[in-house]
Amino acid sequence: MTAAPALPNGVSYDSVTSTHHSEPNHAYHRYVDNPLPHVLPEGENATPLEVIGSTASDKLVIIMVGLPATGKTHIAKRICRFLSFFHDIPSQIFNVGDYRRQLCGAQMPADFYSPDNPEGVAARKIACDAALADLVDYICQDGVRVAALDATNSTFERRQHILQTLNDKQGRGIKKMFVESVCDDETILKENIQKVKLSTPDYKNMDPQSAVKDFLKRRENYMAVYEPVTEKDGPFCKIINSKQFIVSNIRGYLPLKVVHFVMNLHMLPRTFYLTRHGQSEYNLLGKIGGDSGLTQAGREYARRLAVFAKEEIAKGRRPDDEEEEEGSPAAGSSGADDSAGKTSKPAQRPCRLWTSTLRRTQETAQFLQHDTINHTFDNGDTLEWVQFRLMPRRNLDELYAGTCDGMTYKEIEQVFPEEFARRQADKLSYRYPRGESYMDVTLRLEPLAQEMERTREPVLIIGHQGILRILYAYFMGLDRKEAPYVSIPLNNVIELTPHAYGCHEKRYCLMMKEEMLQDGQDEPVTSMPLAVRGEVGLHNTPGDTKHFEGVDAGESGDGHTPSADQEAAGVRAINSEYSPLDPVMNAPSC
Repeated sequence: MTAAPALPNGVSYDSVTSTHHSEPNHAYHRYVDNPLPHVLPEGENATPLEVIGSTASDKLVIIMVGLPATGKTHIAKRICRFLSFFHDIPSQIFNVGDYRRQLCGAQMPADFYSPDNPEGVAARKIACDAALADLVDYICQDGVRVAALDATNSTFERRQHILQTLNDKQGRGIKKMFVESVCDDETILKENIQKVKLSTPDYKNMDPQSAVKDFLKRRENYMAVYEPVTEKDGPFCKIINSKQFIVSNIRGYLPLKVVHFVMNLHMLPRTFYLTRHGQSEYNLLGKIGGDSGLTQAGREYARRLAVFAKEEIAKGRRPDDEEEEEGSPAAGSSGADDSAGKTSKPAQRPCRLWTSTLRRTQETAQFLQHDTINHTFDNGDTLEWVQFRLMPRRNLDELYAGTCDGMTYKEIEQVFPEEFARRQADKLSYRYPRGESYMDVTLRLEPLAQEMERTREPVLIIGHQGILRILYAYFMGLDRKEAPYVSIPLNNVIELTPHAYGCHEKRYCLMMKEEMLQDGQDEPVTSMPLAVRGEVGLHNTPGDTKHFEGVDAGESGDGHTPSADQEAAGVRAINSEYSPLDPVMNAPSC
């Protein structure tokens, strides 16, 4: 048996063995006879290859096909967003409609799209060629992996023209695939037209009825010459009403990744509700990580969240509050009868509940009511649905701080000054000793993001700040580098409603910071809301915060369900924005 290498005088193996909550000591490695070490190019905090694009070396052009209002833009945007955010694969969409508007202007009449209009046909071909030329220049750049051509591409002739242009670059290894979206469901088409198409520049400030009439005529012009994609076009994935999928001759890492992802997509509106757990014992102490329970203030937030879930999530918004928002109400909801008046709430809609496996998130969910309702899904299945059935998910657990678990940031700075500095320098890639980085968490959240894309019902996610930051950044279109700095305060519910051109956000404050400090805590109020309280409208602008008027802190005893008075509580809007450095509302997380 080979003896261990001798260490210099005064240095023992025991002295270089790291223990929990002691500074990681790599002195032993400095004395190992290893003159040619394996050095990771990404550095000591190596990022998983799956989230830095290293596993994807081929180039792919996605050619969208489909009639207007079939969700092509939505699909293309979701594909590129998913690949760029979770896999760091540079992607870009080239929308022919944008080029057409630059060339010819917006709000062209429906006759412009007629196949019998030679000027319109010529102008649209010029727009297509301009977009295609920019796409080719983009995809040929080093490091670029994916480009999507977003247009109707409704004829075999047009698609062959696109392929011929791309084949001129075949020496660069460019793969091509068609993604055709077919939608003949009148309900979905009507939803897409009213809540997506009428908000585009083509119909801006137009009378809604006139806009719908013009758009339907435009669609008929495309239908007159439309030719579905077949095997003679080349590799394709055909999506029919987001229920049926036909895949032909798809090969390769990226094309198969795209196919797997689009099979999780749908065009039905849906809403996510993100909230941190109530204030935990470790939050109160300024500690990160751990598996502590809730404080008294945290339990009070759990009660108010139960009321909010029953009155606002399960029943949806009042019809007069919807204001024709894109993407609402959620699928499966049924509006209240008109004769009941606008003040009535719609019937319950089926809702999901996801938490982490940690104690503080499950305690926050303890007061939610689990009513049973009968529900018919979009595939025709009818079954009994348990509202907010608890589903703990391991990939929603907080970022693991490893050796630093259970410490305060001040303690980390004192005990591990080098680690503290490294985290300050690169919060996204930094990995705690024996712990995780935001990149690691991004990797384990990829399957969850795909399930969120697939889910039809509203989902209430009770999680942790580090986790919710990543999910929020993904749906709000933020760069991954911004994710670790997103503010997700305690006691707030963030409502996200994705749609074809972005994501609507609303914030509901269920419990003010001042209420948290009324329970005898001696912690000083270090920062107050930055904005003055005041009524604001229920708009879709980011930053709107709604105050949920629940009971005062400590009014109910532990284990009691909300009272009738609590259930009758409403939502009023206030501006309640806290500093990102606020130690109470923005309690420390990993």
